[in-house]
Amino acid sequence: MDGLTWITYVGVIVALIIFPGPVALLCTSHGLRFGRRRASATVLGGTLASLVLMLLSSLGLGAILAASETAFHVLKVVGGAYLILLGVQAWRRPGGEALLPAATPEARLPAVPVARLFRQGLLVGIGNPKDLLFFAALFPNFIAVGEPRLVQFAILAATWLVVDLGLMSLYAAMGSGLGQWFRHPRRARCFHRATGGLFMAAGGSLIASSP
Repeated sequence: MDGLTWITYVGVIVALIIFPGPVALLCTSHGLRFGRRRASATVLGGTLASLVLMLLSSLGLGAILAASETAFHVLKVVGGAYLILLGVQAWRRPGGEALLPAATPEARLPAVPVARLFRQGLLVGIGNPKDLLFFAALFPNFIAVGEPRLVQFAILAATWLVVDLGLMSLYAAMGSGLGQWFRHPRRARCFHRATGGLFMAAGGSLIASSP
């Protein structure tokens, strides 16, 4: 892979990943509620989801999905329904739940299994079929025909991994830093409802979208 192609790829994925989406919102929310360290499990789950979609796309499943209206419809309904479920849960979360300042030790933050945070990040990341369609359309533009594809895929995947982990970690850190401001129960309740509304809006938009 030549340097110009790689630089172009980096620019494209930075613009794509940094734009706030469901995974970024989830990382921010978990960073605020559980601390940056525990929210790193959410970040890892979302990044793994992207790599899984990337691998499926490289195997040609993205093209199959793009050509199958039924498969696309099923995936977007399932993914959208899960986002709506997360939104309802966030909306109903009581404002009295502790949202501690960033300086508070991690041990005093609400206890939650990191496996649960990882699973939520994975499901939110992998539940959007538009990502799979994006990878199906993106990769052919950056993989040179006639060159070793495995090496090129490894470079693209490693680059995505570094950029995605870095930017999603920033969202988690930003959420953790907002803990002091949202310590008040009323502000916490507003945060939960705003987060829930955004999740429900994202889920509804996904279900209503067309291929």
